[in-house]
Amino acid sequence: MFWSLLDPYIIGAILALSACSVITRCSYMVFGNRFPLSDGVKRALRYAPVSALIAIIIPELLPLTSQPAELIDIRVIAAVCAVLIFLVARSTMAVILGGMVVLWSLQILRAVLL
Repeated sequence: MFWSLLDPYIIGAILALSACSVITRCSYMVFGNRFPLSDGVKRALRYAPVSALIAIIIPELLPLTSQPAELIDIRVIAAVCAVLIFLVARSTMAVILGGMVVLWSLQILRAVLL
């Protein structure tokens, strides 16, 4: 099992992805204001974190498997509660904590009832 991790292809892929991540994330610190960004690019970059979160969360909420879906998916309920918490609190930490507390509470409730 461990020896398969030493495959040159896997090591090369890890190194290449690491280099891409470091280059893209450190470019702002390295280049600073030498290459100013246009206003359009700056506006577009404001939506990058939201887009990344949506790309992570939406596939988790949609039933994309051939297995029969639950009648009520507790992840969807937790996501709706997280959105409602955001609308009230306007706090990222409140959304994360509130959504996770709702999810864990529903998981415990489901385990107790079943």
